[in-house]
Amino acid sequence: MRKLLACLAVLMTAFLTPAQAAEPNGAPDALVRDVTNEVLAIVRQDKAIQGGDTRKVLQLVDEKVLPHFNFRRMTMLAVGRDWRSASPDQQQALTDAFRTLLVRTYSNALTQYRDQTIDFKPLRMAPADTSVQVRTEVRQPGAQPIGIDYMLEKGNDGWKVFDVIVAGVSLVTNYRGTFAQEIRTGGVDGLIRSLQEKNRALESGKAGA
Repeated sequence: MRKLLACLAVLMTAFLTPAQAAEPNGAPDALVRDVTNEVLAIVRQDKAIQGGDTRKVLQLVDEKVLPHFNFRRMTMLAVGRDWRSASPDQQQALTDAFRTLLVRTYSNALTQYRDQTIDFKPLRMAPADTSVQVRTEVRQPGAQPIGIDYMLEKGNDGWKVFDVIVAGVSLVTNYRGTFAQEIRTGGVDGLIRSLQEKNRALESGKAGA
């Protein structure tokens, strides 16, 4: 999990600026490529982020990342079949807690960004497709390249990410086993409490990524 989240810190930079927000119907690979290149240049020059200012990154992620992710769909996929048995209030609580967990974790990990570069793969997409996979590869000195694929779905408000696949491992699938175990132990409310506890630990700096 630690390796997965550290790698995902790079992908979060792909959605940190508002430049693409005005083009909700643009191509999904262009969204990823153009914003990634722009933001990585900014992060390389931001001494506060490089110095570990997670609060600054958290604010940036909260303002600029959230509009490009469908956290409700991500949570639904991560919870799996137990989602249907959750009440609307529980579903909302799960979505809020899972969103906070991802944002806080990625914000902490983003401060570790240094010299990674992104290789963008050709997009395979038919004109009528509303769900696509944008493939990228993260290259970093002294390490093997890591594949990071973005699963995006097009809705009325443009393309949004609903899953990320790192080195062949799906984010939502990776969480699904843990969530299922939490629900078996304490029900849906138990999972909500567990997520909230993790968020409090991250906020206080007591939990590692």
